[in-house]
Amino acid sequence: VQLQASGGGLVQAGGSLRLSCVASGITFSFYDLGWYRQVPGKQREWVASITSGGTTNNADSVKGRFTISRDNAKNTVYLQMNTLKPEDTAVYSCKAERLWGARKFDYWGQGTQVTVSS
Repeated sequence: VQLQASGGGLVQAGGSLRLSCVASGITFSFYDLGWYRQVPGKQREWVASITSGGTTNNADSVKGRFTISRDNAKNTVYLQMNTLKPEDTAVYSCKAERLWGARKFDYWGQGTQVTVSS
């Protein structure tokens, strides 16, 4: 199983970025997907999630600015980030998760750095 995140970079405050995470080795459409971020020295923070059925949810800190979406045909989950703020600077990682009976399966991708300059 592999999750490959990309799309990070350096952007000025107020700008936009779109992160992508491509999965392989799983039946992508069965999985709930999420984006998380982490700043050095701090705990990882949940950002947004989308269920296998397409229901989305965002953290309050990004509501109205970030949008999570998925394309099951491309095995890809996206995070559209608009109106970026310096406090959004972090390493962003994707996660795929599934409950199957009593078993939980979850897989993480490597992170992609997002840096927002003021």
